[in-house]
Amino acid sequence: MTEDIRFSIDGAIATITLNRPQKLNAVTPEMANAIVEAVKTCNDSDTIRCVILTGAGERAFCAGSDIRELDTYETPWQFRNRPDYCDAFRALLKPTICAVNGYAFGGGLETAMSCDIRIASDNAQFAAPEIKLGWIGGGGMAAHLLHSIGASNAALMLMTGDPIPADKALQWGLVSEVLPPEQLLSRARAIAEIIASRAPIAAETAKLNLKAAVSMPLEKAIEYERDLQTICFATADAAEGRAAFKEKRPPVFTRR
Repeated sequence: MTEDIRFSIDGAIATITLNRPQKLNAVTPEMANAIVEAVKTCNDSDTIRCVILTGAGERAFCAGSDIRELDTYETPWQFRNRPDYCDAFRALLKPTICAVNGYAFGGGLETAMSCDIRIASDNAQFAAPEIKLGWIGGGGMAAHLLHSIGASNAALMLMTGDPIPADKALQWGLVSEVLPPEQLLSRARAIAEIIASRAPIAAETAKLNLKAAVSMPLEKAIEYERDLQTICFATADAAEGRAAFKEKRPPVFTRR
């Protein structure tokens, strides 16, 4: 770990905080490595049921990769094969909530879009500014924007590089809620607690199902969903859910 990444676990909820506010939480290679390790810890845990991702400070969630670090890669191929923090977040098996406080630019926007649920402070801004520097995003920028906000809005962001404010991000469907900054983390925590109270295998399967549905034809997606439903139905948690319903009591899920 590095001091620029804070990782904490409180009950069933883990929080990963990008902790470099003086540099708008821009990600260094060391931070990327720490994120990979934090994600592995979350995936390996039977007790962590939801993950919150946010940034330290009041100005930015994440301004993407630290541009000053990019020239340290000796070749473009080495840059291509670096440990990528967006890949790490996409590899999370647990449901993930991104609390976007301030700027979400470049890799910061890709990171937010790699999470399942996005909420934002009312001072948040979102941008794909790479085109202003001569390249494009490489962490799923185009694909995520296309599925989140539609082709025309995605093209507008990708081809101008200009930011959009939180209210427009909400209007376009890039985020689910916009809140005052002081309410952002408490709301993220409240959503995480609800998710953590649900059957964890079912929650993880719902995440997998959504991810698969993006790339599958409709009939195949429904067929795959039915297979996933059958797998969930065979778990001890599903049996517990049915028993609790019959007995009119809260279920106790064990991820089994």
